[in-house]
Amino acid sequence: MDLHSDIQKEWNEKGAAYGTGINEMVAFGETHGWDKWEGEEPVDEREHLADEVVRLLHEANESGTVAAFREAFPPSDSPLLAYIKNNQQNIELFSFIGDEKIIFFVRAYNQEPQGYILDGDKLMELDPSVKAVGKSKQGNVFAVLTDGVLTTVQGWDGEVIATFTLDALKESTMTQLLPFNDGKTVVLVAPEGIYLLSAEGEKLIHPEPDEDEELEEDEEPGISLSMENADISNDNRYIVVADQDGSHRVLNASGEQIGEIGPESSYPHFCLFASNDDQLITNSCHFYNGVTIGVATSNLETYQDSEDYVDIDESMRVYAGVAADGYYILGDANGYIKAFDKQGKNLWRHFLGSTINGMCLSDDGKTLWVGSYSGMVHKLRLGAGHRDTHTIGNGNHYEDFRIIFRKGKPALFW
Repeated sequence: MDLHSDIQKEWNEKGAAYGTGINEMVAFGETHGWDKWEGEEPVDEREHLADEVVRLLHEANESGTVAAFREAFPPSDSPLLAYIKNNQQNIELFSFIGDEKIIFFVRAYNQEPQGYILDGDKLMELDPSVKAVGKSKQGNVFAVLTDGVLTTVQGWDGEVIATFTLDALKESTMTQLLPFNDGKTVVLVAPEGIYLLSAEGEKLIHPEPDEDEELEEDEEPGISLSMENADISNDNRYIVVADQDGSHRVLNASGEQIGEIGPESSYPHFCLFASNDDQLITNSCHFYNGVTIGVATSNLETYQDSEDYVDIDESMRVYAGVAADGYYILGDANGYIKAFDKQGKNLWRHFLGSTINGMCLSDDGKTLWVGSYSGMVHKLRLGAGHRDTHTIGNGNHYEDFRIIFRKGKPALFW
């Protein structure tokens, strides 16, 4: 590979011009208002280079020269849109294990999820029998689902705490697994319902049974949720559940409703407790936009149709997020991750290029792993400085690498 080739020169010059142009346009719009912007939107003029750059990327992965390739060709999504369009799949269910080690799952449409462990830059497949993994907010407890049996363990590969055989959700693909800190209770989130799993069995906690619902003669009772989402507080005092119909319902640890937070946009889509449990944020969406509000945890048991909330954001349809120390990092439908403090101040933004499906943060808050619908996982060093002039965003973050998961083919590092 000729690192001083004409294609490298064109890739870098046009990539830098596009990145700079987008950053300047967004900064102007945020400062002066988008209605004041009179310039043209920058265009990435590198699509004709995509075939050759992808060929060189394959070559670099095969020859073990990815690091040199990455320095010569900083990654960008926009020139590769034709490849990304055919590679769409969820990267979800992220869990941080420790050090530089995480778990996540890749799932293409109508296919079984495949789990992976990423240890530094070493990628390993999980046994296909492992369908989902979730981690407690405290206590380092993992919930592991394998073929209808859910096991909670103390630490990854640690001692077994409890084992459950699923019933109602035994055939379901999990949206979330949320184990309690003691490993004796787990919140299961799936399109077929949200359940509280314990030694007493499975308890449906969302949606509430409709006692007045009348079925047609040949109709079977069943649940089919869209945009199902949930979170539990770090101290496990509260469970919050929702789907696109209704509101975010606040439950106690036994699954009984004690409060309700209505959507400020159309459809409840995401929720997350602050790292110290003093605030809950909820997101509701409409098409690719959304509204996120923050409610004090002290108000959860009495909150209903109240104006006692903080506006966190009024633009993002949030698909994933993490609670850092004093702020949130949220990922949206438009390919951005953004950080907000608890008063709604936007601390930074960073563009990755496709709908954000999942993320996890290291315990020290310095490393963020992000998955997107383009089939990519990004590893970011927060605040470590921009690595190249192609970066879109003002977050000053350094991308160690990204991994491109392709349907039926080996993953590519970039």
